[in-house]
Amino acid sequence: LRAESCMLNATAVTFAYDSTLVLRGVSIDVPEGGQVGILGPNGSGKTTLLKVLAGTRQPTSGSVMLDGQDLRRIPRALVARRMSVVPQETQLAFDYSVLEVVLMGRYPHLGAFEVEGPLDYELARRALEATGTAGFEARQFATLSGGEKQRVIIAAALAQISTPGGAPAPLLLLDEPTAALDLAYQLEIAALLRDLRDRLHLSMVLSTHDLNFAASVCSSLVLLRDGQVL
Repeated sequence: LRAESCMLNATAVTFAYDSTLVLRGVSIDVPEGGQVGILGPNGSGKTTLLKVLAGTRQPTSGSVMLDGQDLRRIPRALVARRMSVVPQETQLAFDYSVLEVVLMGRYPHLGAFEVEGPLDYELARRALEATGTAGFEARQFATLSGGEKQRVIIAAALAQISTPGGAPAPLLLLDEPTAALDLAYQLEIAALLRDLRDRLHLSMVLSTHDLNFAASVCSSLVLLRDGQVL
């Protein structure tokens, strides 16, 4: 795919922590409606590449473009409305309800000192419905199982990139979404992502070391080793 036909693409990206080179000339294209899996062993650069694609780490060299614009030149609030990240682990400082956790995804859409309105609650509840967690709305997040927590965090990510009307296609980035889950929950999350892919036409990028999981969800795979695309 040509870069101009992709919603998100990285070109010859290099990244280093201090003097340690982690990514070495990585190029990757994410077409609208595509699902790209980033595979590789621990230490291959998967998580770092995901952070560079999300714009939370700046490449040492190379570029990342979102809809043909340099990601560094797009205001962070606008980026956060287009793509959201599901981290490998989520630790909350306080004991929030499930609905409160999902409403946190609406923060990029709020102005300074603005509180959530009826539309934010509606979109949060739609995200709960989409992930099969509507019945947990009033429960405390800490009381959920590992698989239930992951569904709620995905719901928060969906709420973040949900906009009414004809907004640009949203993008979901997931870092090892099944790493801390047992097999039953891994299968459950894979089924959920396939459902969201097919029903909501989400574009996705997910990092994983599990080839079977990636192949069951993604339309294309990128294999990394030592920070390079094999």
